[in-house]
Amino acid sequence: MTVKITDVARHAGVSPSTVSYALSGKRPISAETRARVEASIRELGYRPHAGARALASSKSNVLAMVVPLRAGIHVPVVMRFAVSAVTTARQHDHDVLLLTQEEGEEGLLRVADSALVDALIVMDVQLHDPRLPLLRTLDRPSVLIGFPADPSGLTCIDLDFRTAGELCVEHLAGLGHRVVGLIGSPPEVYVRQTSFAQRVVQGFTAAATRNGMASTVHPCEATPAAARTVAERLLREQPALTGVVIHNEAVLEPLVDAFEHLGLRIPTDLSITALCPDDVAAGLPVPVTSIAIPAAEVGQQAVALLMRKLSGTPVPEATLLPPRLTVRASTARRVTA
Repeated sequence: MTVKITDVARHAGVSPSTVSYALSGKRPISAETRARVEASIRELGYRPHAGARALASSKSNVLAMVVPLRAGIHVPVVMRFAVSAVTTARQHDHDVLLLTQEEGEEGLLRVADSALVDALIVMDVQLHDPRLPLLRTLDRPSVLIGFPADPSGLTCIDLDFRTAGELCVEHLAGLGHRVVGLIGSPPEVYVRQTSFAQRVVQGFTAAATRNGMASTVHPCEATPAAARTVAERLLREQPALTGVVIHNEAVLEPLVDAFEHLGLRIPTDLSITALCPDDVAAGLPVPVTSIAIPAAEVGQQAVALLMRKLSGTPVPEATLLPPRLTVRASTARRVTA
């Protein structure tokens, strides 16, 4: 049978809260009481849960990964980051506590003030994220997956989403396309000013302007019905459209289907590029030219940065991973009349 903290308390002749204090160090207890608790733990073979490992040291060997599952978040892609972080953390003898509630500063403070975690990985970063002032002052190291408008005093890592947006447009411009559209994340992602989405728009718009291209940006809800509506609206507003950048993994295939049902052949009439995982892009009936979302690499490097910070080793404040565009069958040179 599993030994519980109450079993240890009964064996040592103390209350469960006293055992908890001995494990966490949150409150002082006498040397005699601590010795009895430690003896009972050894005799019963009690294994403290990850958050209570402060018995042997001041460290829990647990990292918190703050992933608020807000509206508009595409969970399958987010979970790729989480799996990578968990796998890498285990290689460093650490576990990962996944925090998915939208708790803001209060949630961060509650976790940081406990003995639960040694450090934090924070995702879904906004340009003007309200959590930043607290993260700059916490006594626990943190790494952000994402870049706020002002990253000073923080450690941030992410794909260079601005350059990714530019690279998609430059590829289309090189194929002779002059009218392009960006179909982006759900509207609420832009309302929150989520960093990665904003930076793709910045790069897309800058590259289109630089190349003298007509361009437009359309957020899109993550439903097939919304994909059809956005495709129809885009063609209605830009009848000369020949190039599209899609930054919304959830509706990539529905958008391709919608354009084809509207009579456009891909890539003869419409070239499509996307920002999405490679397997998603390559697995469509017409494989899509894409820039990969390097979830595995970002998760690995985020944990590696935290391990270095925990050991007192200096780390760079900014780590931007360069985008890599893979050309597939969905893009071709624009056909001129």
